[in-house]
Amino acid sequence: MLKPLGDRIVVKVIEDTEQTSGGIFIPDSAKEKPQKGEVVAVGLGKMNDKGEREPLDVEVGQTVLYAKYAGTDVKQGDVTYKILSIKDALAIVE
Repeated sequence: MLKPLGDRIVVKVIEDTEQTSGGIFIPDSAKEKPQKGEVVAVGLGKMNDKGEREPLDVEVGQTVLYAKYAGTDVKQGDVTYKILSIKDALAIVE
């Protein structure tokens, strides 16, 4: 498993469905990059000027939206993960 460093998080990319509600299949070339994922690991946080760790706003198990071209893709088996800086996480989906 991946263990992020500093103020980074690892998210499991959530792929959108490949078929529209009308039954039309969408080819890979026409799909937009996924921007949603489940947080599977969280770093310890960034060190501030006082030498203390600043806690991150997200927790393992939460679903987040992230910037479109952010992070680094990592594939392990059939699962795609993305390593993001916390600043690239835009919102928590509730």
